[in-house]
Amino acid sequence: MFKKTREDIANAHQKDPAARSSIELYFLYPGLRAVRMHRRANFFYRHGMRFIARWISQRAVRKTGIEIHPAAKIGRRLFIDHGVGVVIGETTEVGNGVTIYQGVTLGGTGKDTGKRHPTIGDDVMIGAGAKVLGPFKVGDGARIAAGAVVLNEVPPDSTAVGVPARIVSRSGIKTDYAAGLDQVHVADPVAQELCRLRMELDSIKEILSVKSEEE
Repeated sequence: MFKKTREDIANAHQKDPAARSSIELYFLYPGLRAVRMHRRANFFYRHGMRFIARWISQRAVRKTGIEIHPAAKIGRRLFIDHGVGVVIGETTEVGNGVTIYQGVTLGGTGKDTGKRHPTIGDDVMIGAGAKVLGPFKVGDGARIAAGAVVLNEVPPDSTAVGVPARIVSRSGIKTDYAAGLDQVHVADPVAQELCRLRMELDSIKEILSVKSEEE
């Protein structure tokens, strides 16, 4: 467990430019604390001491704002940045080197039994507020955008965006769906409406001018 903690701290140093020292990371980062407490809770859960496991996990919620079910399988070097509002369900499996930001839910839809929660591959990044719901796989190296709601499998090295989430790139190549998106040159609806009103006003002026000449 000590070796895993050292790996967690080194990984956080690499991924968080605001981190100043290992001591700061160990004592003051709620994401690292939540992962340490989960490992203890998971140990008791696997050895049949379910009440103690839940007690530790609920204590972690009060202290960090992060809820990880003690049965969830968490890999090495998980980095939960900021962390408030993160929820990881019972049958979730998280690979190695995963980064999760605040407000993320790895949960279920309420329709499944048994395996109800997602399986997250290695080196996946899940943006703030994203919801990954269901018993499917998020492939290695995938990226899930902030605020996305993922309801289906995400291929490896892909980027998922939107509600519901769509794949906008695979291995750095934009998909056909992404080609139809232009989030930079988006028309201003207010400007369009003003333009339409101006054209109508010019048309009315022209009609009035013709009637005035006829009179």
